[in-house]
Amino acid sequence: MNTKTTKPYRHGAVAVLLACALAAGVSDLTTAADEDPAGPSTATKTTKTFKGPASGAVSGPMSGPLKATTTATHRQAPPQSLPRLKLPAPTGPHAVGRTSLHLVDHGRRDPWVPEAGARELMVSLYYPARKGTGTPAPYMTTEGARLFLENRGIEDVPAKVLAGTRTHTRTGAAPAPGTYPLVVLSPGFQVPGTTLTGLAEDLTSRGYVVAVTDHAYEAVGVAFPGKGILPCTACDKVDENTFEPAALGRGHDLSYVLDALIGERDGKRGGKPGGTRPLWQHAGMIDKARVGMAGHSMGGAGTAAAMAKDTRIRAGANLDGPFPGLGAGADLSGRPFLMMGAPDLHGPGGGDTTWGPAWDRLTGWKRWATLTGADHFAFTDLAPLAGQLGEDDPEGLPGRRASEITRAYTGAFFDQHLRGRPSPLLNGPSADHPEVVFQRDPRDGR
Repeated sequence: MNTKTTKPYRHGAVAVLLACALAAGVSDLTTAADEDPAGPSTATKTTKTFKGPASGAVSGPMSGPLKATTTATHRQAPPQSLPRLKLPAPTGPHAVGRTSLHLVDHGRRDPWVPEAGARELMVSLYYPARKGTGTPAPYMTTEGARLFLENRGIEDVPAKVLAGTRTHTRTGAAPAPGTYPLVVLSPGFQVPGTTLTGLAEDLTSRGYVVAVTDHAYEAVGVAFPGKGILPCTACDKVDENTFEPAALGRGHDLSYVLDALIGERDGKRGGKPGGTRPLWQHAGMIDKARVGMAGHSMGGAGTAAAMAKDTRIRAGANLDGPFPGLGAGADLSGRPFLMMGAPDLHGPGGGDTTWGPAWDRLTGWKRWATLTGADHFAFTDLAPLAGQLGEDDPEGLPGRRASEITRAYTGAFFDQHLRGRPSPLLNGPSADHPEVVFQRDPRDGR
């Protein structure tokens, strides 16, 4: 598959969003599936709908089209020549279960389609499960895959091939006993949560509950109960003037996910005294005192925005995303933060100029690392899937290797700050991971 894309860089935060809307160079499938596939939350058979209490947070209107220009050339490969795609095997000892929650925040109207009413989210919940229970979980629906591939102009990968990607997750699996830290994940702009399935599976196998969030009208191919697959209305509405409201809106979304899962409200966000009850039937698995958050691209921006306002989040990570203006909360009150990105955007002289000021304002433990040879999509499932299709960039970081590094460093970060298990990976260069370059001296962060 050869989808070649023009790549106009802009200085500042919107450069990352443009890169997410355009191909970033590792491969065409990587570009495509990272932007628009339907995530596991489209499997509505296991979905439960909850209409939670009002949050009181309102995101502003967003307008102003930003359109990427893509020139694609296709080769028509016969479907039988394509391999059965599969996600990398998780590295931890736990089996992985999955279910879905449909959340409705009546405290906010949808910022993209106000006439649709209250803000809606789909959450794919991954949890440590009892081995041998449940049934194999799909990667995405065929219709979601078809819409995604159609949106990107990719004709040589059948929808059934992408939808049929083998996961290591089981639906209907019995929860394992015990309590576990919670990590909330948010995908990039135009990108459904499906693209973070591999990372979610790996964290869950290591002993975390993971909540992958899909944001209504922000991706192609994501279905919501009673509405079907929603259009990506936001795709034409984010530009230099509306990036920050979009990122701050993500922050409100992610805090609302915490409301639903741990049932506690931060008084600074207008929560009621005494909090609210969690809405997931297995919420007792979650250790409320150990909550982390991470996101790719716009999801990384949303993670920073959520942390600036929500003190329940103990540690956060931004995977190749920009930073919105956070005002007085930019220091994240000294909580740990990992910045990991591709060198073209987030290395010395990179296109995103928000990382330097963000680093300077962080007052707690912090790391800034880049992956040599990586592009914007190296932090998602589409990197290893592209490699399996023979689409690795010969001059870039192989997709399989990108996945290994992303999972190793993200897992080490949360192990250290949510589980109290220090990792030498975070202390400086590693002989086992020479691709990882610390852009600032780790001793600058505690």
